[in-house]
Amino acid sequence: MQKRVIRRLDLELFLSQIGLHPSPSPSLEQYTIDVNTAATMLYLAAYNYNGIAGKSVLDLGCGTGRLALGAAFLGAKQVVGVDIDSTAIKLAFENSVRTSFKTKVQLITADIDVIHGKFDTVLQNPPFGVRKRKADRNFLKKALEVGKHVYSLHKSLQTDKSYIKTVKTSNLLTTSPNPFLERFIKSCGGEIKAVYALIMEIPHMFSFHKRKKHEFVVDLYVIERANW
Repeated sequence: MQKRVIRRLDLELFLSQIGLHPSPSPSLEQYTIDVNTAATMLYLAAYNYNGIAGKSVLDLGCGTGRLALGAAFLGAKQVVGVDIDSTAIKLAFENSVRTSFKTKVQLITADIDVIHGKFDTVLQNPPFGVRKRKADRNFLKKALEVGKHVYSLHKSLQTDKSYIKTVKTSNLLTTSPNPFLERFIKSCGGEIKAVYALIMEIPHMFSFHKRKKHEFVVDLYVIERANW
């Protein structure tokens, strides 16, 4: 049974408390998901698809824990976060203590390949493959091995400024899947239920960044594992 609906504003305020990585790695594409994108992703999973409250949730590549702790805040029964970066996991643990969700969220320093078992829901903001081509494919494959429902962010093929403006002014715009991702997801036993275009914002983080902040379109894939 779904628990009481938590206001989106309260979720955003909670997510804004999650401390960020002090020295993210460009090679690992450690771009922390911004509060607005994280809130939209979690709210969709929780209230449009009933995928958070009372569910077992896995956050692949959890970083400092924004999605994992957000899921705990929204009433997940059990949350596991895994990341290969020990510094990120240490910060995620500190965030779990500060937000009083230490006992609800289990954090693991490891490659995602070590994860086995079954989860109701998988949340992930994987590497987009900018530094390492197709880096997001391993995350999708693992997510569909262990998860019944998957919510996964991927960089959009759309870069036109007018499209970005349309996404910014729209209330949850649906879009078509990337044909390559669509085929890959199907080959892994997944079925795409919806794709939502969102604006992600990242601040100036690395020396090669030329602006104070950068906005671009990401696609949120809502995927269901077939024959679960």
